[in-house]
Amino acid sequence: MNIVVCVKYVPDAQGDRTFNEDNTTDRANVDGLLSELDEYAVEAALKIVEAGEGEVTVVTVGPEQAADALKKALQMGADKAVHVSDEAIHGSDAVATSLVLAEAVKKIGSPDLVLTGLSSTDGTMSVVPAMLAERLGLPQVTQVSTLEVADGTVKGRRDGDAVSESLEASLPALVSVTDQINEPRYPSFKGIMAAKKKPVETWSLADLGVDAGQVGLDAAWTKVESFAQRPPREQGEIVTDEGDGGTKLAEFLAAQKFV
Repeated sequence: MNIVVCVKYVPDAQGDRTFNEDNTTDRANVDGLLSELDEYAVEAALKIVEAGEGEVTVVTVGPEQAADALKKALQMGADKAVHVSDEAIHGSDAVATSLVLAEAVKKIGSPDLVLTGLSSTDGTMSVVPAMLAERLGLPQVTQVSTLEVADGTVKGRRDGDAVSESLEASLPALVSVTDQINEPRYPSFKGIMAAKKKPVETWSLADLGVDAGQVGLDAAWTKVESFAQRPPREQGEIVTDEGDGGTKLAEFLAAQKFV
């Protein structure tokens, strides 16, 4: 079985995030990594292949530094990687990202299964999987916490607040998984060394036949108009309990409209 996993290079959630002068996310001056939610998709793909046979290809769209996300996936056990990198992509929204990913998946070949994470940890939109499935003409089984592939079908369970749904689709299909599906492995020393010899291809928009006018900030349906730094935290108020601490606390909560 041939599986393609779409992953994203995102800013470290522990770092200080900011924007460039053109109101796009500053990715050059903050450490980045493989989106944590995408690690679950990589792990799910590896488990499927290890239970049978086939190969796992990881693909990402992003700047030069995005190669680090691919490196992590290869160290986990993926077989090969594709990096779509082009200056024109900078500032692209989810619509344009799904277009580039779709063309990349088509160029890779005809996978039996396309896997994604629930969402990226920076955008948290969770819309690219559905857009990608539509562009590829594939059935989509999204936001599943279990995954089973057998006899030409894929089955999964989607857990909601009040109910769980059992979903099934024929292959080829696209599946997005949640962080409840597995526990991603840590790269072993053997895996880290093996990753250095695994093939990584770099493609541009021209390689995919995508017009630069279809991507980037100018083609985006949404834009950040302005931004401001988060104000510094103010010192908290200390309430001295002189027998009426409970009353003072209640008055404070009421004044802040917490109660």
